[in-house]
Amino acid sequence: MAWCGAPRAARRLLPLLPRCAAGRRRIASCIDPSAGLTEEQKEFQSVALDFAAKEMAPHMAEWDEKEIFPVDTMRKAAQLGFGGIYVKPDVGGSGLSRLDTSIIFEALSTGCTSTTAYMSIHNMCVWMIDTFGNEEQRRRFCPSLCSMEQFASYCLTEPGSGSDAASLLTSARRKGDTYVLNGSKAFISGGGDADVYVVMCRTGGPGPKGISCLVLEKGTPGLSFGKKERKVGWNSQPTRAVIFEDCVVPVSNRLGAEGQGFSIAMKGLNGGRINIASCSLGAAHASVLLAQEHLTVRKQFGEPLANNQYLQFRLAEMATCLVAARLMVRNAARALQEELGDAPVLCSMAKLFATDACFEICNQALQMHGGYGYLKDYAVQQFVRDVRVHQILEGTNEVMRMIVARSLLQG
Repeated sequence: MAWCGAPRAARRLLPLLPRCAAGRRRIASCIDPSAGLTEEQKEFQSVALDFAAKEMAPHMAEWDEKEIFPVDTMRKAAQLGFGGIYVKPDVGGSGLSRLDTSIIFEALSTGCTSTTAYMSIHNMCVWMIDTFGNEEQRRRFCPSLCSMEQFASYCLTEPGSGSDAASLLTSARRKGDTYVLNGSKAFISGGGDADVYVVMCRTGGPGPKGISCLVLEKGTPGLSFGKKERKVGWNSQPTRAVIFEDCVVPVSNRLGAEGQGFSIAMKGLNGGRINIASCSLGAAHASVLLAQEHLTVRKQFGEPLANNQYLQFRLAEMATCLVAARLMVRNAARALQEELGDAPVLCSMAKLFATDACFEICNQALQMHGGYGYLKDYAVQQFVRDVRVHQILEGTNEVMRMIVARSLLQG
């Protein structure tokens, strides 16, 4: 469904959880996420913040504790245009820019980082089909994915190939007008619950040029799933292994040409890195507000913690890193939208800096809460658990450093 309009007045960030009173305080202009945005972007942000506060935050702890995949809530988000944010409108997408997308994911993540992160992966998959699929594929898959009547999973990582993705072993042997898949994928978000799987598999020789991209549908004979993984965070989205045993897929389900799969996967990940960094920004922003409120109301040694200069300095550092990370992410999003030559490196730099910095912000916010921060009654601990994995997925931050270094030394 295409983007739905919203009132122009930007809403104030509402309380994130019943125990959090951050919504009572005005957001200091120096960390205001709407700074520098156009009026239209402020509308997108306003709608996303409102949805996060009303539809996600009140359920965030329950989704985490009970490991609930909030399908109905995500479908409500899709009605606002959040199921295919940067997908073309002719197949149900919103047709927004990468910067618009970053703004939306940051806002949604203040309500539930785990759920927003899955939505970001889903959006990446739909974009890949929209961009690299032919007209028949676009019209067959994208409308139901944009409405989130169906959900998508991205299948690249394998038990033996994580950072070294080009060494993947899942094979697709051509047999007439079909491929026969054998192998498995690991750590797949949405695995088992998703309806559509964008799968990187080997149709040729070793290395990246032997990899192709196939779209599989749940229910395909030979497609099965491992047990649901037990995770530290990201508990509102299921994670399973995806297993292919003589799984027959029509050649008509291949995106692009044979051997183009690795390029498709990496182009998807450029946007995925911006998306996941944006989710980290939302968690960090929420954590700064939670810390700000706690320092104001909590008293020790006869006065509020806010009077302690050390804690003042730490809060100032958190706010400064938050704004720096936000600027880096938005700069990379613009570069990706404009298809600049250095966009992949800027995306890697933004993902590296933002996910590292935002985890430290959330972790420091927990520290400021003292023992309370370690209780599940307080939202800050969940933000810490949910953002930790952002330093690992969509390319580990060690790989991000390799990409940046290679650009510097070979450029």
